[in-house]
Amino acid sequence: MILRDAMPGDVPAIAAIWNPIVRDTTITFWPTERSHDQIAAIVVERQAAGQAFLVLEDGGIAGFGTYAQFRGGAGYARSQEHTIYLAPEARGRGQGRVLLRGLEDHARARGHRLLIGGITGSNTASVAFHAAMGYAQWGRIPAAGWKFGHFHDLVLMGRDLSI
Repeated sequence: MILRDAMPGDVPAIAAIWNPIVRDTTITFWPTERSHDQIAAIVVERQAAGQAFLVLEDGGIAGFGTYAQFRGGAGYARSQEHTIYLAPEARGRGQGRVLLRGLEDHARARGHRLLIGGITGSNTASVAFHAAMGYAQWGRIPAAGWKFGHFHDLVLMGRDLSI
């Protein structure tokens, strides 16, 4: 496995992982698939801001991870929210752990204090994954997200990177 910064040539593989999750699941509340141009812009924007946009190679792109500031404003500059998505065949093989630790290392090296995951309440696998990775549940917002004609809870799980 190779963990590295995303490059423009990775965009189709990122889209092939991301868009089915957007289209077919409640893992994200984002309502529409993203074009290659939109994904490329996100990669460039995050990396230009000093934030991570990483891919994990394992015989091809197995997944990606990124983070951005949790909320707007200078007071939140050291609190980051992460996203990790894996290709279906990569799940359950420890690759999410590699991506999350890579994001933590990247964020810590840039002086960030908190890494936060916003998880759909019904996504028990992600909640369990984060707990196993040392993340605590910091809050639950009932009916925060809307997708597929239903409201969904949002679970916030976080880790203090200074500990």
